[in-house]
Amino acid sequence: MKVYQTNEIRNVALIGGAKAGKTTLAECMLFEGGVINRRGSIDDKNTVSDYREIELERENSVFSTVLYSEFDGKKINIIDTPGFDDFVGEIIAGIHVADMPLMIINAQNGIEVTTEITWRLMNETGKPVSFVINQLDHDKANFDETLKELQGHFGNKVVAAQFPVSTGQGFDSIVDVLEMKLYKYKDGKAEISDIPADLAGKAEELRGALIEAAAESDEALMEKYFENGELTDEEFYNGFVSSIIQRNVFPLFCASSKHSVGTTGIMTFISKYAPAPNQVEAMKTVKDEVVEMKVEDQFSALVFKTSVEPHLGEVNFMKIAAGEISEGSDAINAKNDTKERITQLLVVAGKNREKVSKAVAGDIVATVKLKSTGTNHTLNAPKRNTGELAMIQYPDPKFRTAIKAVNTADDEKLGGILTELRKIDPTILVEYSKELKQIIISCQGEMHMSAAKWHIETIEKVQLELIPPKIPYRETITKSAKANYRHKKQSGGSGQFGEVYMMIEPYKEGMSWTTEFPVRGTDEHPLPWGGKLIFNNCIVGGAIDARFHPAILKGIMEKMEEGPLTGSYARDIVVYIYDGKMHPVDSNEISFKLAGRHAFREAFKNAGPKILEPIYDVEVFVPADRMGDVMTDLQGRRGIVMGMDSEGNYQKIRARIPLAELNKYSTALSSLTSGKATYTMKFFEYQQVPSDVQTTLLKAYEEQEAEEE
Repeated sequence: MKVYQTNEIRNVALIGGAKAGKTTLAECMLFEGGVINRRGSIDDKNTVSDYREIELERENSVFSTVLYSEFDGKKINIIDTPGFDDFVGEIIAGIHVADMPLMIINAQNGIEVTTEITWRLMNETGKPVSFVINQLDHDKANFDETLKELQGHFGNKVVAAQFPVSTGQGFDSIVDVLEMKLYKYKDGKAEISDIPADLAGKAEELRGALIEAAAESDEALMEKYFENGELTDEEFYNGFVSSIIQRNVFPLFCASSKHSVGTTGIMTFISKYAPAPNQVEAMKTVKDEVVEMKVEDQFSALVFKTSVEPHLGEVNFMKIAAGEISEGSDAINAKNDTKERITQLLVVAGKNREKVSKAVAGDIVATVKLKSTGTNHTLNAPKRNTGELAMIQYPDPKFRTAIKAVNTADDEKLGGILTELRKIDPTILVEYSKELKQIIISCQGEMHMSAAKWHIETIEKVQLELIPPKIPYRETITKSAKANYRHKKQSGGSGQFGEVYMMIEPYKEGMSWTTEFPVRGTDEHPLPWGGKLIFNNCIVGGAIDARFHPAILKGIMEKMEEGPLTGSYARDIVVYIYDGKMHPVDSNEISFKLAGRHAFREAFKNAGPKILEPIYDVEVFVPADRMGDVMTDLQGRRGIVMGMDSEGNYQKIRARIPLAELNKYSTALSSLTSGKATYTMKFFEYQQVPSDVQTTLLKAYEEQEAEEE
């Protein structure tokens, strides 16, 4: 393959709901560009894009796939993304490196929940967008109604650049308003001719809308258009490209990817009108500094995807932000300051790969056998000192479960597998919780977890058990209480003796210490699990030697790590050690540690102890006609609705819900709304549980302890 220059490169991502036809369209684009000589299909399980075993089995995309095609002297990099929002991390990465996402709309279904989610993502990035109404060969397809729905939802900036002569079984002809030509398709090939007289009026009307959109890109151009009522071909071209970049127009195209109808028109548009990488907003560093996309600058690239391929190993995909890179070049990983050697440069079309000698700014390429580089890492030329490129921001997880290997002999192997899985998919978070004594996996939904489980069991051959995750409760107190404990043990030789008197009270930010005891020294301990422990020394007259204070603190801390009520972490407590006794021979550190531990336990139980639970801010995006069911369900989950907003045809419900009530919520929400709703969740704070819930938790803990005994 030749080395394409920046202005000869186009980067697009195919975005849309499941079954919108993205993978099939990608197949058509590769066939149109001669990258493949035969179009595969989902049914035949031989597409270039969905080639992984899990995708073949499930007949839908699980990972994004990097592809390329060549058309009209341009290299078109294509990122085929999954259609389910459980795999939103793959979608976000594709949008991040694309210069113009293509939103694929199923003509039968119109706007779907994935359309809503990805539209918000693209609005955040400010990327130009184009639409493709696909599956116009279906009997239920209605182009005009779908266009109206899109315009009603996304505004009149959605403008038809094409329209079908007819839809349904006979769909094979498209009027292209940009080129003012008729595309008639037969066996995937387009015959281009003049527009028939009976369709010319509609074409001219739509052409006028495109010219107006082009004129709006520049004030001088707009004035000229109003004066003369027309633009030259050059003025229209420049103005239309500018309008796309400025998001003043979202051109819309027609297709039936199943029959390869519309591909030529879409490829013509991409090669001719889609922005080159140096025409859109430049990439930035983590310090928000602009990285000019110039070939003559030092090399810099962002690794946006990592995959593991059979017989090849780890493959890193990168978008070049500046400069150029050649095989055999050295680069510095700006994340960890390690040196890497680029031994191979590959252009990739799914599982098909071709070596290239060099790639320049704006291009998307892959490399292999990097030692210390993964997703969201920046590779720079050794002499470049601009630091890291801005990283892809992934959403917080919204589904969590505990896992364990069915065979305990696989425990160590499972740890390594999870580490590797995290490299491939950064939206999967893995934590061994010392507090809960569980391995917790957090991800984007139950389908996402199912895919991870499939990989571990099918590819890595480790059988898993999924367990309901425990809730990380916290324990605290609501009033002050005193307690004392004497630890005394005599069993021949040196004995053990330590006596501690203490008072505890709730900690609040900015509080003053009690005046009941003179505070001679204060140690403040921020706790790893949140909150604080304040340790006040109020000993007068040497009742307890200062050398034993750390032991008392250690005993208290041990009990805070295994709270007296349910074994959960305790937090936000002020301790006053105000008296005690020592023995000149038998007192030692272990004695005072145990005395402090037991005194704290007794005081805690008398201080109005309360269990706290994690509360999450939840935003649910739901069609208006499903609002009632969702609201009822939220209330049944002890949710408090904080407000509602409208976003297009969707309602956004903001609520605060205990984590304990969110187990498998993604599945329940999908069932309630027939898959038309989605949600996000983010930790808010800890709050006291209701008294009936606390009673239930205490009883369950007592039963657990009894069983363990």
